[in-house]
Amino acid sequence: MNKNDLVDTVATNTSMTKADATTAVDAVFDAITGALKSGTEVRLAGFGTFVVAQRAASEGRNPRTGEKIQIPASKLPKFRAGKGLKDAVQ
Repeated sequence: MNKNDLVDTVATNTSMTKADATTAVDAVFDAITGALKSGTEVRLAGFGTFVVAQRAASEGRNPRTGEKIQIPASKLPKFRAGKGLKDAVQ
């Protein structure tokens, strides 16, 4: 399922127009992104939790030359599925 499929499903299930459903889906994505940018985790009961994880700096190798390189520390979004989602998928 891609974003357009999600918008179609939301529009069908809520009797919204496609334009309104697109606005709603975009608003949800923007709210989650904004919360993660500010360092807040997003918990959706029965669905899951979005968090920002810290990845420490490390040393790696260039696969082409074998030369050692420094990989800088970074932040990355992670999703942990909730019990309701896990049970629904099984």
